[in-house]
Amino acid sequence: MAEPLKDMRKVKEFHDGFSDHLEPLVPLDLTKCRTVSDLVDGMSRCSFGARSIGEGAKVLQAMVEDEECFKVLTLSGAMTPAKMGLVICDMIDWGMADAVVTTGAIMAHGMVESTGRAHFKHRWDMDDVKLYRAGYNRIYDTIELEQSLDDMELIFRKVMEKVSKRDSISSYELNWLIGEALACETEECQRGILKSAYQRKVPVYVPAFTDSELGLDYGVYLRRMKLKRKKPVIFDAFADLEDYTSRVLDSKKLGVVTIGGGVPRNWAQQVGPYLDIIRKRVGQGGGFKRFDYALRICPEPVHWGGLSGCTYSEGVSWGKIVPRSEGGMYSEVLSDATIAWPLIVKAVMERLEAKGSRSKKARTSPR
Repeated sequence: MAEPLKDMRKVKEFHDGFSDHLEPLVPLDLTKCRTVSDLVDGMSRCSFGARSIGEGAKVLQAMVEDEECFKVLTLSGAMTPAKMGLVICDMIDWGMADAVVTTGAIMAHGMVESTGRAHFKHRWDMDDVKLYRAGYNRIYDTIELEQSLDDMELIFRKVMEKVSKRDSISSYELNWLIGEALACETEECQRGILKSAYQRKVPVYVPAFTDSELGLDYGVYLRRMKLKRKKPVIFDAFADLEDYTSRVLDSKKLGVVTIGGGVPRNWAQQVGPYLDIIRKRVGQGGGFKRFDYALRICPEPVHWGGLSGCTYSEGVSWGKIVPRSEGGMYSEVLSDATIAWPLIVKAVMERLEAKGSRSKKARTSPR
C-alpha cells in the first residue's frame, strides 16, 4: 500500500528539476529580440500558446532542412481573403512545400489576389441584404466582389478551351494550367499561389473540388458543353489520388504542415493507410509510409471529436504519424492561423537565410 502523500515528503529529498534533466523556462526579454526569429525562439522557452509557436517553428525548420523530406502543406479556411496568400507563396518559393492540398475556395480567392484585384474590409454598419444587392460577398470581416469571381471564370474558361481535346483532367493539372495562364497574363512582380506552384512545379490538389468556386465554374463548363452537344473534358479525382500517392511512395521521409483541418488535412494524411491497405489487399504497389514531421495550426480543440481537432497522437493509431518514441517530431499550435502561421514561417525564413540552408529546390530559378 502506497504511503500517504503528506508522509512521503518528510522522508524524500526534493528534486531540483535539473537533476531530472528538465528544461528551465526563460522570461521573454523583448529588448534582446532583434528579429522575428529571436522573438519566436524566446517564445519557445515560455508557456502556453507562446511555447507552441516556438516549438512549431523548430518542427518546420527541421523538416525543411531535411533534404530527404517530401513536405506537404494542407490548407483550409478563408486564408486568401484573410490575405495569407503571400505566406503560401513564400512557403512554395522557399522550398517549404513540395505539394499543396487545399480547398478550392482558397485557390479561387487566391486567383483574385494574384491578378491584382482587391478584397475589402467589412464595416460593422453594413447590412448583409444590401451587400447581396451590391454584389458584395461577405467572408466574416472581409468583402469579396462578385465581379471578381466572374472575372476569374473567364480565365478558367480559357484554360478549359486549351485542353478541349483531352479526355480527362485532374485538379493538380488544372491548377498548373491556371498557374501558367496567370504567369503569362500578370506582371512578373505580381505574385500568386498557383503562379508560384506552376513555376516551381509544386502540385496543388483540391480533393473536394466541387465544394468551391472553381468546382462551380467547372459545372458551368459542363453545362455549356452539353448545350453545344460537345464532349466535355471529364474531371478525374482519382488521378489526383494516384499522383499524390506515387510522390509519397517515392519519398524517403514525409512532413506535413496543416493550416486548419477539414478534407485537405485528412486527404493528405490518409495516404499512409491507403498504401498499407494496397499492400494488404492488392499485394503490390503499396507500402508502409508515415509522416516523420508534422505541424498543425488550428484553433479546433480535440474534445469535439472532429478531424480538424484530432491530435497527431490519434493519427499514430491510424498509421499516419511516426510516434515520438520512434523519432517522430510534431507540434500542435491551437491558435488562429492568421496570428501564429506568419510568425512561424517568417522565423524559419530568417533562420534559413542566416544559415544559407534554403532547400535546393528553392535555390533554383522558377521554371
